[in-house]
Amino acid sequence: MTTFLVTPPREANATVDWTADEQHRLEQFYYYEAALLDSRKYDEWLALFSDDCRYWMPIRQNLATNDFDKEFTTRNDIALFDDDKAILTMRAEKLKTGYAWAEEPPSRTRHNYNNIRVLAIEDDEIIVEVNFSLYRSKHESEVDWWVGRRVDVLRRDGHGKTEIIDRSIYLDQTVVTAKNLSVFF
Repeated sequence: MTTFLVTPPREANATVDWTADEQHRLEQFYYYEAALLDSRKYDEWLALFSDDCRYWMPIRQNLATNDFDKEFTTRNDIALFDDDKAILTMRAEKLKTGYAWAEEPPSRTRHNYNNIRVLAIEDDEIIVEVNFSLYRSKHESEVDWWVGRRVDVLRRDGHGKTEIIDRSIYLDQTVVTAKNLSVFF
């Protein structure tokens, strides 16, 4: 397995040889993922991840232009999430118990993905950048919005299955005003 420790490029001109049919299948994969999350089908969502996956969300800092390359914490530093498959599974199982106080009653979410771009292809792995907005409502008036981009490393096996082996989540905001981060991105 190739290990990609990528911060997504900021230039918008990266292109990869990728067909319209492949793009359609990739977009359908992400739309399916969003539907699973929004309908709280966590077991099926977890099945999209490899057993050796990493799910990581660094902390963003407000820095001067000259320090822009240090805007996010690194993989060896503090992060909002740095989960493996076991931790993701434990989080999902807790949500299903009814005893996760932050999610009782459960949040209503809407995951929106756009600008789905293939950044690189190497052997059986694909690096994909996805912009997202995540809306969550809870109770009568509790509303949270998260906006950002993700960089996923996907692995295609020989049997037509695509799995997520690495997810890096880059929030646009530097201050998270939500009461909790109990949702999946």
